[in-house]
Amino acid sequence: MAGWDNLRALVKEEFAQLREEGRDEDALKALRAEWENAGDESTLRDLWARMLALPVPPQLERDEPSDLESIRAQRADGPRRFKLKLSDDELFDRMYGAWLGRCAGCALGKPVEMFMGAHNGLSSKERIRKYLQAIGADEYPLKNYFLQHSPAEEQTGKVGCYPSTREEIAFMESDDDIRYTVLGQLVLKDKGRDFSTTDVAVAWMQYLPYKFVCTAETQAYRNLVMRYDFHVGARADAPFEIDWNWVATHENPYREWIGAQIRADSFGYGAPGDPELAADFAWRDARLSHVRNGIYGEMFCAAMIAAAFALDDPLQIVQAALAEIPQRSRLSLEMQQVITICQTYNCDFTHFEAVLDEIYELLGHYHPVHTNNNAAVVVAALLLGRHNFHNAITLAVMGGWDSDCNGATVGSICGAMLGAKALEESANHWITPLHDTLNSEIIGYHPIAISECARRSVKIAQKVLAAGV
Repeated sequence: MAGWDNLRALVKEEFAQLREEGRDEDALKALRAEWENAGDESTLRDLWARMLALPVPPQLERDEPSDLESIRAQRADGPRRFKLKLSDDELFDRMYGAWLGRCAGCALGKPVEMFMGAHNGLSSKERIRKYLQAIGADEYPLKNYFLQHSPAEEQTGKVGCYPSTREEIAFMESDDDIRYTVLGQLVLKDKGRDFSTTDVAVAWMQYLPYKFVCTAETQAYRNLVMRYDFHVGARADAPFEIDWNWVATHENPYREWIGAQIRADSFGYGAPGDPELAADFAWRDARLSHVRNGIYGEMFCAAMIAAAFALDDPLQIVQAALAEIPQRSRLSLEMQQVITICQTYNCDFTHFEAVLDEIYELLGHYHPVHTNNNAAVVVAALLLGRHNFHNAITLAVMGGWDSDCNGATVGSICGAMLGAKALEESANHWITPLHDTLNSEIIGYHPIAISECARRSVKIAQKVLAAGV
């Protein structure tokens, strides 16, 4: 069964993953030299096995666990749950705001998603800036959805996803960032707050065609169906245990990339005001395909969304969520550095380019779709955007790298914090073009009113909260 890429390319990505884990650099260089001349599959698999046999640094094992009990033991003290002071109508307004914000931020970033890497000497964020500036001075910083063409596109590359461009946008088009939000809702609706990772895996196979998944999710999906017979395991008289660590790591060099982070939203929607529970939900989902920072990214984002229903200070939202992941992990330490960078510039949106430059200097060594560098853009967008939805989502997208993912996450958090009515009043040029319509390519959600998605999320949240009292 084909994976995301060929074996040679997978092994190449593994070198980067192991360097980030702190494995022996000299040994990796020697093995990389062997990889240059490796041709047949047997040689590549033997090489990969020797790479994985390199000792894991004790500090990594201590500071970045993947099991929930150890993650919780490594957390800083922090508020685990807030008293939710929202009426039913107010909860719906916030939930609708979160869904609208996610859709608008995702749609904004989709046309330039393929600008994620360097091209013609331009970094990801420079490609976006040049594309816009060549159209006209009033296009940068971002003012509206992307136009389909720019005089600079020969140098920057062409945009894609025309249904999300200014000329054509009339709904939220299908996208993995939105499909996973739908999928999380379905898992919570069908299985409740006690859902398991197995429930998530079954939902993938029930609702997600294999072509809909990418990178880490592709490899995990492949591992699931290659090793486990779910037709047998689903029977009460023939249960089986699943080795989730194997599913998430076998031939999966993408295990700390952004894939889990973009699956967080419905787990935050399902636990409004309860970052700890949202992070717990997210862990159950993320462990299917990710480890360490890949898991923490989803926990962090789910916790921020949950906190945004109870807090109106972006810094407090970020800090409450950081308290749900290991405090000595790379993700936590790097987000603290990003907070410091933002505060150096007084969290002033007018300095967003300087802030992004420092983030690129600090975290540009990561792959453009890694968890940590993209989470940094999210944090910067929240802190500099403050209560301005427009500033927040545009900064998230102008930051480059995985632009639609970051725009969607920031939009979700800001929407939960501000509510739909506030978005419709202050940022209506982002909301009106969606026509309250989502096309997800998932049965029952294609098409569907975005407001109906929010209503379903409210029902789920009310059941989750009532069960936890």
